[in-house]
Formats: sequence, C-alpha cells, structure tokens
Amino acid sequence: MEDRPARTPLDEWIAGKIGVGRKASPFLSRDDLDRYHLEKLRGAVDYAKLNSPFYARLLTAFCGRDLTSLESVASLPFTTAQDIKDSPLSFLCVSQDEIARVVTLATSGTTGASKRFFFTAEDLELTIDFFHHGMSTLVSPGQRVLILLPGEKRDSVGDLLKRGLARMDVEGIVHGPVRDVEKALSDVVRFGIDCLVGIPTQALWMARHGGRGIPADRIKSVLLSTDHVPRAIIDELGRVWGCPVFSHYGMTETGLGFAVECAALNGHHIREADFYVEIVDPVTGLSCDDGEQGEVVFTTLTRKGMPLIRYRTGDISRFMTEPCPCGTALKRLGRVSGRLEGGVPVGKGHILTIPDLDEALFPIPGLINYSVEIVRGEGKDQLLLALYTGTVDNGGLANAARKAAMTVPAIHEAVTEGALEVSLPTFTETNPFTTGVGKRRIVVKE
Repeated sequence: MEDRPARTPLDEWIAGKIGVGRKASPFLSRDDLDRYHLEKLRGAVDYAKLNSPFYARLLTAFCGRDLTSLESVASLPFTTAQDIKDSPLSFLCVSQDEIARVVTLATSGTTGASKRFFFTAEDLELTIDFFHHGMSTLVSPGQRVLILLPGEKRDSVGDLLKRGLARMDVEGIVHGPVRDVEKALSDVVRFGIDCLVGIPTQALWMARHGGRGIPADRIKSVLLSTDHVPRAIIDELGRVWGCPVFSHYGMTETGLGFAVECAALNGHHIREADFYVEIVDPVTGLSCDDGEQGEVVFTTLTRKGMPLIRYRTGDISRFMTEPCPCGTALKRLGRVSGRLEGGVPVGKGHILTIPDLDEALFPIPGLINYSVEIVRGEGKDQLLLALYTGTVDNGGLANAARKAAMTVPAIHEAVTEGALEVSLPTFTETNPFTTGVGKRRIVVKE
C-alpha cells in the first residue's frame, strides 16, 4: 500500500486565516470554506460598490445581503478585461497614494489599450504569504532556489517569491528569465541550487542543453509557472533531473499567486482564503458542473486596492471532482487547457491552440522551443513551424515535427479537407524567447 502524500500546507494555513484553526482538528472542511466564502463575498460586494466608481455603477442593483447562498453569486454581473482596459482607475478603492505597485499588461497581438492593475502593500503581503506557505511543499529550511523569473524590480514576481522564501529560511536567488543557458546551468552548480522556479520552455532549454551535466540529486524539485505547462516538459525534466516537477497557475490579475500543486502532483489547490472561484460556460455564462470544462472566473475576497468581482480570466479549466490523495478539502483546478482568445480556426471550424501543439511537439527529443504561423491563402492555408534546438540538425527532427503536428486533430482534419498545408519545418538560430508575461501564441498572417 502506497503512503498517502503529505497534506498540502495550504490547508492548515488557510484554516488559520479563516478562523477554524482553533478546532480540535486544524484541517478544513468544505462547510468551513462555504460559510467563509458566503460571508466574504457579501463583504466584497459591499466594499467594491462603496469605494470603486466602476462597481458603484455595475452593482447598482445589488448589495451583499442579496447573496443568500453561494449559488446566488451567479446573479452578479461579470467583470471583463475590456472593462479594465477602458477605465482602470475607476476600479480603485483607495487613494493612489496607498498603491505600492502598478502593473501594466499589453494584450498579445493587439494595439488596443493596456490593462493596468493596482496593488497596495497589504495586497502584496497576501501574495508573499501565499508564496511562503505554497513553496514549503517544494523546499525546506537551509535550501536554495534559483528564480528564473523577472525579479530585478521591487515587488516583481521574483522579488515577492524571494521574500516569501526568506520567511522559511530558504535563500531565493533571482536569476531572471533565461537568456544565457550556459550561465543558468553554471549558476545551479555555483550556488548549490536545490530547486528551480521558472517558465516551462526555459526549464526545458536547460534540461536539454546541458542539464545532464548537473550533479545527480542536485536539483530536488522544479516549479513551472507563467505559461501552459505541457505534460511532455514535466516528464522530460523529471527524467533528466530525477525530481518531482510541480506546476503553479496564476496571473497578474490574481496578484501573481493563485493555485499550486501539492506533493500528490494532482491538480492545483486554490488560495481559497483570498479567492472565490467559479467555472462557467464561456458562451452562456452559466455555471458548469464540477468536472466540466469551462472558463475560470474569480472574485477577490481580501484585496483592498483593486478588488475584482466575477472576473473572467479567459482560461479554460475544470474543478477536479475526485478527492486529492493528500486529503485536503480545498478545491483543485485541473491543468489549463487553453485560452478563449488563443484558438485559431483552421479548415471547417476546427480550432488550433498552442497547448495542442505543445503536447504533440515537445516529446520530440532535441526540440527546445518553436514558433508557429498560419498564413491565410486562396482556398488553402499554410502552417509554418520554426524549430529551435540550439544545435545543427540533420533534418530528422524536421520530419519528426511535421509528423507530430499531423497528429493534432485540428491540423489532421484541416489537411484531410484540403484546407491546410503543413510545410516541412525550418530551423531558427534564435530561441523564441518569452518572459512569461506575454503568452506564446499562434501568429496569423492574412
């Protein structure tokens, strides 16, 4: 009989935050969380309506006491990314003097207004606290973490993570996104790194470029975040470094930290003291049944600077229905399977996404990264792949990549219909670099 993995440290942490830690059992129940969520949602609605000009207008017909059950939350209107682009300052619930950090995000592939998000020092403290407890699954006091994320600025994601780690006597070393893979690999040995935190394709770059040169058992855990996390990359990192590979799901809108896997590596446990999460049908907006794929929607419960009520993320996922092997009552999100705006139509109504291509291409030995274009043509479109390997290829990888792309259902069907041609992939000397802020996407040329 296999040992049950340790319960996620988020369980006891959240129990204390919502006031149930004094019970005979320190662990949460679903009833505890449901009662807490309803109370905090009522407060969040009233707080946002009272202090935010945007929500004063949007929630004119609503108040906290209207929420008589968690099901009644579905009566509240959604908040969208376009709302934030149109008038970011109207979301503020505090004076601008109280804002400690402003993050501006430009939407990939558009020239419209950017999204701006505002955080007070208290809001940032909530994220640091989450990083502290969430990372305790991966590392122990005295260990070192190489942070392969932006961290040179105060209150950036790498800086917040470093400060969270310090609270558990773990040293976080901010390397930043990988631009020089040799330096990143040498820093692992130089600093005696126990854990890596970074972007999936960049961790793969390290593993396939020279990862085998790192001493055995040097890396004891890896956390991947900021972009889609392909199963093939998880498997490769585990094979090369012989360690568990965790994934985290979050975004700027959530204050960066949001949901992370426990030792069971079986779904992302949500930061439920700070967020109420729904899965809705992206077309109708109606609630999905647990286990059903839909759009992730969240409401902030504790944010002071810029609260968000029923914010539509555009990410597709599901609540996992089977109990987590770790035993917690916290809800889990499955892996994000794509973004609503990320799909590109090919052929007769088929939708192609980056996650589809990731799962097909990254199992190919030697592939480190790729970029993809769809060129629209008269009667037939063309799919162009540019592969990055970091070495000179003999042509075999190009054929393997074309064959793998043809296994993607949307591509296979479009080719069968005569609406799409898949050219033999080319090679690029430049790694299609991303910091994780701008998600990888399919470029469409008309």
